[in-house]
Amino acid sequence: MAKRVAVIGAGVSGLSSIKCCLDEDLEPTCFERRDDIGGLWKFSETSKDGMTRAYRSLVTNICKEMSCYSDFPFREDYPNYMNHEKFWNYLQEFAEHFDLLKYIRFRTTVCSVTKRPDFSETGQWDVVTETEGKRDTGVFDAVMVCTGHFLNSHLPLESFPGICKFQGQILHSQEYRTPEGFEGKRILVIGLGNSGGDIAVELGRRAAQVLLSTRSGAWVIFRYTDGGYPVQMMITRYRHFIAQILPSRVQNWIEARRLNKRFNHENYGLSLTKGSKWKRVTNDELPTSILCGAVTMKTSVKEFTETSAVFDDGTVEENIDVVIFTTGYTPSFPFFEEPLKSLCTQKRFMYKFVFPSNLERATLAIIGFLSLKGAILTATELQARWTTRVFKGLCKIPPSQKLMAEFTKKEQLIKRKVMEDVGKEKADYISYMDDLASHTGTKPNILLLFLRDPRLAWEVFFGPCTSYQYRLMGPGKWDGARNAILTQWDRTLKPLKTRFVPDSPKSASLSHYLKVWGVPVLLASLLLICKSSPFLKSVRGKP
Repeated sequence: MAKRVAVIGAGVSGLSSIKCCLDEDLEPTCFERRDDIGGLWKFSETSKDGMTRAYRSLVTNICKEMSCYSDFPFREDYPNYMNHEKFWNYLQEFAEHFDLLKYIRFRTTVCSVTKRPDFSETGQWDVVTETEGKRDTGVFDAVMVCTGHFLNSHLPLESFPGICKFQGQILHSQEYRTPEGFEGKRILVIGLGNSGGDIAVELGRRAAQVLLSTRSGAWVIFRYTDGGYPVQMMITRYRHFIAQILPSRVQNWIEARRLNKRFNHENYGLSLTKGSKWKRVTNDELPTSILCGAVTMKTSVKEFTETSAVFDDGTVEENIDVVIFTTGYTPSFPFFEEPLKSLCTQKRFMYKFVFPSNLERATLAIIGFLSLKGAILTATELQARWTTRVFKGLCKIPPSQKLMAEFTKKEQLIKRKVMEDVGKEKADYISYMDDLASHTGTKPNILLLFLRDPRLAWEVFFGPCTSYQYRLMGPGKWDGARNAILTQWDRTLKPLKTRFVPDSPKSASLSHYLKVWGVPVLLASLLLICKSSPFLKSVRGKP
């Protein structure tokens, strides 16, 4: 009899979890409190329901080839970076292609997830749900929580003296949808993350003035490289190998020089404050908005008055109409009981950011609850592939006693500041993906590939580390993975080449010259070396 698995949430990670359950012959039932799939990618004009949704102008920060499900590439005509509607369409296509919708119960809220009395033996859970006022209880062999970490907005009003006296409008970015209604106003945006930069730039076109306050500053990353290619396509195993050798200080120095070549971050008020951790935000328009005066950079807010904001550098901005906090979210699992509820919010107590360390049975997984220097979608899919194999008994994790002992020791070291809290840092993309893949037997063997398929191996090592690489071998192998890897640049360039100019002059690239003249020049050089070699001359001179 197939094991029953409860999947909570039908967003990006929920859909992949349903599919991975089916791939392993498990029986999934997904509970989604909204009336459609997609999670925050399902746009709505209002935010009255308290759910986090995309704002209208949202564009993906990761290009399509680096942010797709590993056996379902984006269509070649899709843009490399897309708005929320296009991305939601992709999720709908994925769900329909693998026939996932029939496993989802919409408009259903999960009220509680509790261990059954015989949990230590069976690992089973009681899941209480509510659909249109009607409650139901089900018994499940395992649970996959796919609610992400954009549930509860973090609004740290207590950190801003005088905010209670402020007479203007106060909101969190969770409530922001469109720039309508902000025309002619003076707006203060607090927090320089991806959302903070996006909202500041968009409002800068409508508002009288936008002030963007940041405590630490940030390096601004464009979506394209100097050559015009999607920047994430430069995430390769070769670069990752070099990065493993170079000290982090050297890497940061090289990266800082490269980013400052585009524009000097200090001149734009964006440079990192001394002692701040390395931070990046993706925004193509923020420097231009600052250059044009639509956005003004400010330091941290010291305090508020009825109509103004006082900053740490002593400056005062009068007549502030709106304050928008883009201060992130706090993790929340309201359906759990203590101590599980609190433990799951602390990433350092999660084995591989997936399994809570205090459970006797590994039948609960938190999918997508991590910060990553890369696409979350591809990581959540690999998490789900690993998790379902753990549920099925095909993969093992260390016993809870050992995990808790290790994490308790780490916690003490963190408190003594001997080591950093990895839960607060973004995990390296390739390292994390390879780590998970090694547990499932799907990590690509580069040396073996070079022996069997040199062309593919070259693309895997020197090309972008796309999710297709984790479908080349092992459980879940996909026959289309090789072709997907060899054609990934075709799908990248296809939506760009929409204008054909028959007589346009083409400047030959260095690679073109190498291909044409490389072999003849090499042969000629070898011939000259042979002719001028003293050893060969002496050999020829012998009778």
